[in-house]
Amino acid sequence: MKIPELNSIKSIERQYETGERPVLVTCSDKNAYICKYMRSSASAYKLASEFIGANMISYWNIRSPKFAFVKIEPAHWANINTSHTSAVALGYIMLEKVADINNVTIQNVKKNARILEQLLKIALFDFWIANEDRTYNNANLLYDLDKEELVSIDYGGIFNTSTYDYSLTQLTSTDTILYADIMRHLADGLDRSKILERAASLKGFLLESTDKCRENRNQIIDSIPIGWNIPKQNISKKVDELFQSHWIDEVWNNFMECLNDNI
Repeated sequence: MKIPELNSIKSIERQYETGERPVLVTCSDKNAYICKYMRSSASAYKLASEFIGANMISYWNIRSPKFAFVKIEPAHWANINTSHTSAVALGYIMLEKVADINNVTIQNVKKNARILEQLLKIALFDFWIANEDRTYNNANLLYDLDKEELVSIDYGGIFNTSTYDYSLTQLTSTDTILYADIMRHLADGLDRSKILERAASLKGFLLESTDKCRENRNQIIDSIPIGWNIPKQNISKKVDELFQSHWIDEVWNNFMECLNDNI
């Protein structure tokens, strides 16, 4: 997958107050992008995780905003008081008519089998990629009000919050989106056995999706910008853990057990 390369065309319009302090930038394709950037060399691995997660989820056919590499011109940082390097940023296109999922906005989410399945697939992806940043109090989801579908965002918390020095570990039952209000909202009124039955049918989806990611592994790793100064062997070692058969088996069993605990 060819990653678009864009330039900023005017000063940064906004800085968000979330953890990585992303910035809103209008780019050379005339679209606005929410950009995450290298604040120091220490943040490079988290930015790499963000990039890997955004790529991997595309092969799961889960909706996530389109992304691009963005070169933010030095002059366009003038009004932003934050540390940053000159390396290219990772920008997600700004979506229209979407709502952040929280305890209030979940009332706007239609309750039907299609959207419940979207949530189950997103949860399964998180278990596989060890995403610790989509939890009961931080959904990291948008809801497209027109298309009535969930949109996954934010991947800096994959690999157990960008832990590259230790092996992957499984998520716990209470630290996943399955424990969140959005899950209870969508499951409310549905037969518990039917939800478990629908989830169980996703085993083939897991295997097919991870196979697609494996096929595109090299391309994803090779696309990480040189300017992020990350040894590719460190990334390769971590990514390869995702494809070990014992990890995928453990992911599936843990996903089903945690779902059973939370409905």
